[in-house]
Amino acid sequence: MSLTSAQRRYLRGLAHPLKPVLMLGGKGVTPSVLAELEHALGDHELIKVKLSGADREERETALTQLLDASGADSVQRIGHVAVLYRRNEEQPRIALPR
Repeated sequence: MSLTSAQRRYLRGLAHPLKPVLMLGGKGVTPSVLAELEHALGDHELIKVKLSGADREERETALTQLLDASGADSVQRIGHVAVLYRRNEEQPRIALPR
C-alpha cells in the first residue's frame, strides 16, 4: 500500500506528539525486535521507531529491514527517528483521508 502525500501529511500530524515505541540497539534488527514491531503495529498502526547507529547508512539499512519484514510504510524520517504506518485490516483505528 502506498500513501498519498495528503495521507502522509495527516499521519505526520498524528505522529508528532508520539514517543518512540521501539528502540533499536547496537545489535540492530533481531527476531525479537521484529516480533515487538509486529505487536506494536498491530496495536497502534502508527508508531515511532528510534534508530541507533554510528552512521546514516546503518540506520537506513535497519529501517529498510524493518519495513521489508513488517510490510509497513515509512511516513517520515528525521535523524534517528522514523515514523511507520501499517493499517490493521481487522480493526482499523486511523481513518485516512482520500
